[in-house]
Amino acid sequence: MRGTFSPQTSAYRPKLPAYSRVRVRPFAFFSLTNLSSFPTQRLYPWPIGIQQSYSVFLRSNGSKNATASTEIGALFSLFQSLGLDEKEAEAILNRNPDIGSSDVKFLCNRIQGLQSAGLKDFVLSRLILKCPDILTAEEVGSLIKYIHGLGGKIESLQIKRLLLRTEPRFLAGFDKKVELLLQHGISREKIVYVLNNVNLSKAICCRSVQEIERMLAFLSCYDAVGIIAKWPLILNYDLDTQLVPRVGVLQKLSGDDKDGIGEVLNRLPKFLAYSVEHLQSHVELLRTCAGLSDQEIFKILVVFPSVMCCSKERKLRPRIDFLKECGLDAGEIYRLLRRRPTFLSLSFDKNLAYKLAMLTKIGYSYRTKELGIAMGAVSSTSFKSLQEAISLFLSYGFSYDDIVEMSTKHCQVLHYSPRSLEEKIEYLIEVMGREIGELLSFPAFLGYNLDTRIKHRYELSKKAVENNMSLNQLLAVSTEKFSKNSKYLVQVGGKSGEEDSDIDQVVR
Repeated sequence: MRGTFSPQTSAYRPKLPAYSRVRVRPFAFFSLTNLSSFPTQRLYPWPIGIQQSYSVFLRSNGSKNATASTEIGALFSLFQSLGLDEKEAEAILNRNPDIGSSDVKFLCNRIQGLQSAGLKDFVLSRLILKCPDILTAEEVGSLIKYIHGLGGKIESLQIKRLLLRTEPRFLAGFDKKVELLLQHGISREKIVYVLNNVNLSKAICCRSVQEIERMLAFLSCYDAVGIIAKWPLILNYDLDTQLVPRVGVLQKLSGDDKDGIGEVLNRLPKFLAYSVEHLQSHVELLRTCAGLSDQEIFKILVVFPSVMCCSKERKLRPRIDFLKECGLDAGEIYRLLRRRPTFLSLSFDKNLAYKLAMLTKIGYSYRTKELGIAMGAVSSTSFKSLQEAISLFLSYGFSYDDIVEMSTKHCQVLHYSPRSLEEKIEYLIEVMGREIGELLSFPAFLGYNLDTRIKHRYELSKKAVENNMSLNQLLAVSTEKFSKNSKYLVQVGGKSGEEDSDIDQVVR
């Protein structure tokens, strides 16, 4: 009789189909992507003799029983289409009974939404088994809708982790919190990168809007909100116990120089990944071993914050000890590190050892101040470039002693690229008609920009009444003084005292 329940039906427990654990669709008429073809009047041959299942679904007699049987058949077919077997389906219903009273079409739409977010059938089935609330929680629906609004570019692994780690109630307001980041200057192009590289549960969901606003306001003080786009992991850190104390180290060194602190953070956002103890120990080494003041340490950090990434015992201490053995005092060490801070971070075996051998080969003496300064100068050039520069000088007739003399007077000589050196030497000889030996008295010529300084000054000097100036007089003096000394017939443009950007200024 239609609408009645027979004990024989309860006793009938067919074995699960072979495909119940694989990602197939056992019923041709059932499709998550074609809900219009879903049958509403047909009973499915899925084993429904589970006592727990009946206690949930079959609560009345007559036509209601038939409707309930239809619903349970549709529900179990839905689970089966995801590769879930009978026991797993029962476990899901036990953990979230609301699924049993939910409209099957609603559940289909929810599963479709999760699948469109990138969760494949097997991953989704395991996720539902562990977190069945995702099928009914309203917050999950809002989350999926917002993710779709971002172009569906959030990685499926991130979505899986978020749903596994986060109770649905904490997903509420996810969209408002992300919009807060956008309002503070994170572009829509970057926001997806940010969301794909943070712990979404920790950084977004489990924090209130007020907590996120406080963090953004703190970073805004240092014009550093943009570092979130460079290094999204900063959002994982706690403001009060991690970020504020670490920035406090910089505040103490700088006297709360907000602009300088902002430069450090923007140059190296990962500075904030180091503990206060780590930062303070590096500062103390620079203070005691190198003899630097807090202000000097901070100025080095502004140009090279990665000094905090260097090993104290393998790099910092040996490099500073080397400079001290070469006879450099605290002031000279500071000036060298301010201009060439990468000297502290380079590998000795793979980099510095080769350069040290080359410098001693051409005539530098061990443990001399000249050697220490030269090592700092060549630290930011490759060994190959250093070899080529020395070979170039030799090809123009200079001896090793000449090269040492020039680089002692102007230590950056060995730092310049061989191509740039050759262009300037050729211009000096072929166009200006000068003797190459003039470089011995004024090697800084090789540091000026060829087009904007050397050529410009030389062309103007040809119009002067007296044009027999030395290279020093031609290039090193300010524009105002150069104009007076050369008795120009034409007005000289440019700002008084302007120096060429190619020349490394002495740090005072």
